[in-house]
Amino acid sequence: MRRDPLHRTRDEIADLAQQGCDWVAFAERVGVILERVLPFERSCWHTVDPGTVLITGNLSQGVHCSGSWLAKYEYVVEDVNKWSFLARSGRRAGAMSLATHGDPSRSPRHRSEESYGIGDELRASFVTDGVYWGAAGFLRDRGRAWFTEEDVRFMAAVCEPIADGFRRALLRPLVISDTVVEEGPGVVVFDAGGDVESVSPSAERWIEQMVEHPAPCRPAESKMVQVVAAHARQLAAGHDPLDGAPRARVRTRSGAWLLLYGTPLRGGHDGRTAVIIQPATPQDVAPLVALAYGLSERECQVTQLCLQGLSTRQIAHSLRVSPYTVQDHLKSIFGKTGVRSRGEMVGQVFLEHYVPRWRTAASSSAPTPAV
Repeated sequence: MRRDPLHRTRDEIADLAQQGCDWVAFAERVGVILERVLPFERSCWHTVDPGTVLITGNLSQGVHCSGSWLAKYEYVVEDVNKWSFLARSGRRAGAMSLATHGDPSRSPRHRSEESYGIGDELRASFVTDGVYWGAAGFLRDRGRAWFTEEDVRFMAAVCEPIADGFRRALLRPLVISDTVVEEGPGVVVFDAGGDVESVSPSAERWIEQMVEHPAPCRPAESKMVQVVAAHARQLAAGHDPLDGAPRARVRTRSGAWLLLYGTPLRGGHDGRTAVIIQPATPQDVAPLVALAYGLSERECQVTQLCLQGLSTRQIAHSLRVSPYTVQDHLKSIFGKTGVRSRGEMVGQVFLEHYVPRWRTAASSSAPTPAV
């Protein structure tokens, strides 16, 4: 008996998610699958930091927008079908034509796109087990049929297996390189209007390592840098539509992790902000990796305390539970992460594979995790 298009598509995406692709390859292949059922001319895909819902990676196909444009229309300007709102509302998907009741010109985002010949837009946020991992937009050119309610329902129904593929992509091990890593923190400074004042050489080199296809025309136009800066400006102005910190954990092309965080600057001209880019610490990355493995809140707490070097008895005292309960949590954590001991969990899973490795040019010893 032949499966209907929805179940066939869900199964095909779910099978693909199990193959362990990096997220760019996964998104490209899912796009081909979806285009057979929901035709579109252009698309954009993003990974997201589930802790702050800020964009951490970009793949654009036929869509040309700057980082400052994306930051403005996703995180600043009030509009319909923002990805973070779709994720939090539980709707998962929405079409521009439907959200504007047949008048897309009511959307500031659509008005800004009209000169590019954009007609309708179908947006989707990828959530599984309550965690938001990524987002995508599918665009039809002007003159093409608008997306329908049925299209929106179809897209919403396949969001979960797509989210699972994005989640699993985070668990790919670090690609070890012989390249010596010596970069310190980098900084990008913005004026009150959001225009770039200066970019440090280290920031430029870190930005080159981020996953953006196509690459930004200028380093400071990086979508990840721009969205963190936009959120920092919102907070400085007393607005916080995302209810979170202006920070994002960004995985590089090699699989190492960076931390981007924005902050207002004092002195000189008011309203200036900066985005600092630096290697992420194990404490930065561990909660995100724990989510990707599907650990419970309590298991995440136990994992964090293990990273701090606490013994089973010390963990039990900190969490006010018995040592036997801690042991039960550790057994569950080992099962989910595929390891057999605390040392293997901390050393192999949460340090060696998920944070940058540092070497000094003068040392030939084995690389050690950054702290």
